[in-house]
Amino acid sequence: MSKKAPAPAAANEPTRCSWPGNDLAIRYHDREWGVPIRADRKLFEFLILEGAQAGLSWDTILRKRDRYREVFDGFDPERIARYNARKVASLLADPGIVRNRAKIAATITNARAFLELQEAGPGFSKHLWSFVDGEPIINRWKQHGQVPARTAESDAMSKDLKKRGFGFVGSTICYAFMQATGMVNDHLVTCYRHAELS
Repeated sequence: MSKKAPAPAAANEPTRCSWPGNDLAIRYHDREWGVPIRADRKLFEFLILEGAQAGLSWDTILRKRDRYREVFDGFDPERIARYNARKVASLLADPGIVRNRAKIAATITNARAFLELQEAGPGFSKHLWSFVDGEPIINRWKQHGQVPARTAESDAMSKDLKKRGFGFVGSTICYAFMQATGMVNDHLVTCYRHAELS
């Protein structure tokens, strides 16, 4: 997230983290970012979107998210795992998503790896949450400059997922995923959402 100084809040506006710079980002911050997610498919969606965001802004992905849900069949891993060359060609031609061949290919391989992980153990959600011992890590950052880009937990998650065949799951991507899905609470202590999610 951006490290810019917080904008002054309007009289009736709560104090929040400084990175949301537009109405779409503010809604995402206020309603979704850092809320613990346990549903397998929702976690899969966030993992794919965080990978798609690599090298781009999160605002770009937020604007394209509805189209992603549409063309990727609601992020249904079973359907995505069966995508063929014709489907890939149609995705590469769709201006509503990030048209990156490697990221699209990773989405398909990630769907297959997701299904293998589901068959092998306690499930996608339980496995991912195990990297934080099943409960959110509550951080107490005062400034955005203190928030790390990666941690020992994201390093471990990244290493594990890569070993299982997932792509676009570097440690920085995994940490952004952990922030987004509430595995860590990285709202600043001055942000009204920090207390609500603690």
